[in-house]
Amino acid sequence: MRERRPFLPINAFFISTYLPRRCGIATFTFDLVKALSDLYDEVSGQNKALRVVALSDSSQELHYPPEVVFEINDQEKPDYHQAAHFLNSSESEVVCLQHEFGIFGGRNGIFVLDLLQDLRKPLVTTLHSLGGAPKEHSKEQYDIVRTISQHSTFVVVIVQRALNLLGDVYGVREEKIVIIPHGAPDVPFFNPSEYKASIQAKGRPVILTFGLLSSNKGIETAIEAMGSVAREIPEVLYIILGITHPHVIKRSGEKYRHFLESLVRKKGLEKNIVFHNKFVSPDELATYLAAADIYVTPYYSKEQISSGTLTQALAYGKAIVSTPYPYARELLKNGRGRLIRSGNPRIMAQQIIDLLKNESERNLLRRKAYQFGRRITWPKIAREYLALFKRALEK
Repeated sequence: MRERRPFLPINAFFISTYLPRRCGIATFTFDLVKALSDLYDEVSGQNKALRVVALSDSSQELHYPPEVVFEINDQEKPDYHQAAHFLNSSESEVVCLQHEFGIFGGRNGIFVLDLLQDLRKPLVTTLHSLGGAPKEHSKEQYDIVRTISQHSTFVVVIVQRALNLLGDVYGVREEKIVIIPHGAPDVPFFNPSEYKASIQAKGRPVILTFGLLSSNKGIETAIEAMGSVAREIPEVLYIILGITHPHVIKRSGEKYRHFLESLVRKKGLEKNIVFHNKFVSPDELATYLAAADIYVTPYYSKEQISSGTLTQALAYGKAIVSTPYPYARELLKNGRGRLIRSGNPRIMAQQIIDLLKNESERNLLRRKAYQFGRRITWPKIAREYLALFKRALEK
C-alpha cells in the first residue's frame, strides 16, 4: 500500500452519541472531531470527510450539526444493519467507534455487534468503560468487549489499567491495544478570584462538582463532608452543576436529585450548597471551572476508566480531591491531586479544609495539574488519533 504522510487527512467516520445529545461520550466525540477538523485545516488546508453516525434517542428531538450524516435510533435493531451498509458504501476510509455500554440498544448495548458484523471498513474502537472478569462484571458485557475487540483493527484505551485488563482478562493481543489519553482543553492558568462574581460567588471559597447526576456519583458523601467544612469556613460555597443523567430520568425521574436536596436541607446547608440544574455551554462551563478553588469527584465506582469532567478540571489547573477510581489514580498520581477513600465524608472534609486554609499547597496542586494538562490537549490527542487511523489503513 502506498505510504501516506504522517498527518495527511483521512476520511474518518465516527459512531457515537453526539452533541446536542446530553452525554459524556457525545461531548468527547464532538471535541475530538473538532480537534481533527482544526488539524486537517492546519496540515493540508483542506477538510476531508469527518462525519458522524449518531446514536439517537427517539424520545428526544435533536438538531444535529452538518457532520452528522446518519442517525441510528438506538433501540431499533435494523438501524444498526442499515448503518453498516451506509458506512460500507460511504467515502469513509476508517470507522471510529466510541463504545460505552449504555449508549447502544439491547441488553448491555448488544445491538452494536449487529453493526460490526456487517462492517467492511477498518475499525478503531475507543473503550470508555470496562469491567473486570465475568465474575466481577456481567458475562454478557465481557463477551461484548471481546467481540468488539475481535472486530477492531485497534482498540484505544485511556489508562494503563484498561490496557492491562484487556490483555490479562479479555485476551486481546497487546499489539492491538493503544493508549491515547482523554483530551483536554488548552486554556490559560486562571486566577479564580477574577471569575467568582460571574457565578455569584464573589469573595467566597468555591468547591465544584459538575456532570450528569446519577447515584454512582457519590454526591451525598460530598454534601455530608460540607457540614464539617462549613463549620470551619462558614463562607464556603459548594456548587453541584449539571442535570440528572437522561437514563436515570427514564428509570426513576429526579428521585436522586430530590434525595440530595433533602439532605442539604436536613444538614442546614442551604447557604453553602447550591444546585445548578442545567446542561451548560462550553463557555459557561469554562467560567465555573475558572472560578473554582477545589474540584471534587466523590464517585463510588471502582472501575471507572475515563472521566471527561476530571480531565477538564485538571486542564484548568484545579486543586482536586477525588475518590481513587482507576482513572483518577492515573490522572492524579505524582502529586497532581489528593485521593481519598470512597464514601468517607470525614476524610473528604479534612482534605478540603486543609487545602482551603493552605494556599501554597493548593497552588502547588494547581500548578502540577495544569502542567500535566498541557500534555493532553485536544490538538495533541487529535494527532495521535490521526496517526492511529493511518496505521489502521496500512494493516
